[in-house]
Amino acid sequence: MQKRLESLPKRAKDKHTEHKKFFTKLKKKTPKHLDTLMVALHEAEFKKTDCLECANCCKTTGPLFTDKDISRISKHFRIKEQVFIEQYLQVDEDNDYVLKEVPCAFLGADNYCSIYDVRPKACSEFPHTNRKRFQQISNLTLKNVAVCPAAFSIVEEMRKRIEFGKK
Repeated sequence: MQKRLESLPKRAKDKHTEHKKFFTKLKKKTPKHLDTLMVALHEAEFKKTDCLECANCCKTTGPLFTDKDISRISKHFRIKEQVFIEQYLQVDEDNDYVLKEVPCAFLGADNYCSIYDVRPKACSEFPHTNRKRFQQISNLTLKNVAVCPAAFSIVEEMRKRIEFGKK
């Protein structure tokens, strides 16, 4: 896993233009079976990828925290929402709540999440590769392939499986 992680930024950068062109085509001509394909690719990849060996998402990026996330996690800690916000979060340029710092404060040295059962929705859905209408989140996916080796592999496999006519 360490080798995959070390090579990921360069591989993602090298493939960025190809991925971007592919996603542009995908938005214009979305295959009818895309949602089914993405679920299958996601499930196959995560049968062989163990997030606990990686946790790069938790080490390098922070999720968005919705109001529901903040409420749920605050209740878990038995603290007021405002206390949770002041202790762990800040408002970003898009006016969203995000972590004050990364790596995530809830990530343990063993790569386990101390709030796993109540983690933010963005964490539970990451890397969003099994999401319905996947073509609508291409910009997010372009970012995620540089962070998540599984997302990179899923996108590469998707590109092999979906062919667009040559023009």
